[in-house]
Amino acid sequence: MLKKVVTFGEIMLRLSTPGHSKFIQADSFDVTYGGGESNVAVSLAQFGLNTCYVTKAPNNPIGQCAINHVRRFGVNTDYIVRGGERLGIYFLESGSAQRPSKVVYDRSNSSISQAVPEDFNWRQIFDGADWFHWTGITPAVSDSAACCVREACKIAREMGVTISCDLNYRKKLWTRDKANKVMTALMEYVDVCVGNEEDAADVFGIKAANTDVTKGKLHAEGYKDTARQLMEKFNFKYVAITLRESFSASHNGWSGLLYDGNDFYQSRKYDINPIVDRVGGGDSFCAGLIYALVTGKEPQDAIDFAAAASCLKHTIPGDFNLITVDEVELLARGDASGRVQR
Repeated sequence: MLKKVVTFGEIMLRLSTPGHSKFIQADSFDVTYGGGESNVAVSLAQFGLNTCYVTKAPNNPIGQCAINHVRRFGVNTDYIVRGGERLGIYFLESGSAQRPSKVVYDRSNSSISQAVPEDFNWRQIFDGADWFHWTGITPAVSDSAACCVREACKIAREMGVTISCDLNYRKKLWTRDKANKVMTALMEYVDVCVGNEEDAADVFGIKAANTDVTKGKLHAEGYKDTARQLMEKFNFKYVAITLRESFSASHNGWSGLLYDGNDFYQSRKYDINPIVDRVGGGDSFCAGLIYALVTGKEPQDAIDFAAAASCLKHTIPGDFNLITVDEVELLARGDASGRVQR
């Protein structure tokens, strides 16, 4: 029987400048859709799992386009609620070399920000579910969205569903103090916590020693200490940390670390150059980790799968990681040649 994974959060209209042009140069935008939890759902559907994506979208053609975009990749959209004012938008200017990418949000009063717990029948949604995933973006959108996350987590816990959270701090959505207060209360429900180089520091004030993300250098022992502190504070089953070395907008080092409270497991490091599209990189890591753990892989195999899946996402335009299990496993086994497959 296929494992069932439920994700909950905001999907947005993504308007990207063509190629690597700046906003000021653009006469048109490339259109697609994406968002942290929808990205995870689509990725897991490509891996062959039964995935269900839950959100609130406006009852208009743009809302329907967003739903259609997720549905076309095999995700169950039956529990998406229709209503609210609008679909959120984000504008993306893709950087290159030493010029960083830029994101501009236009998401105030989006439908998901107006969602209330009564909109969702979580007991029905979680029927037969093995896993529930959300990110720190969703409670940051509004207080009512945070209430929705808390209600979902409470019911998932009651029903024995494993819960994962990607911390995903967004300074344009809330303050560190607000994030700390809200996310600390939600962590009591979380089994698997995922973060990047900065999330633990921004949300919980837990910092990795001897690391400066602006200099493209990482210190693995510092991140192990971060994982230990997170585990001690919240008693998670697993803590996973993505390790990104940003040499430039086009060239990153990428790896992952997994901690189970006793042992550390580290993936191989991938040298990604050139990057096609890094948006959704963390989401593809989460999806790889969820797939590996929910299907019973051992911790070392799980972090290897997650890092390889996310490495491949950097080669694909758009938010979604449209990669199969076989493609991930080929890379995880060490075939990074990029040779034509015939």
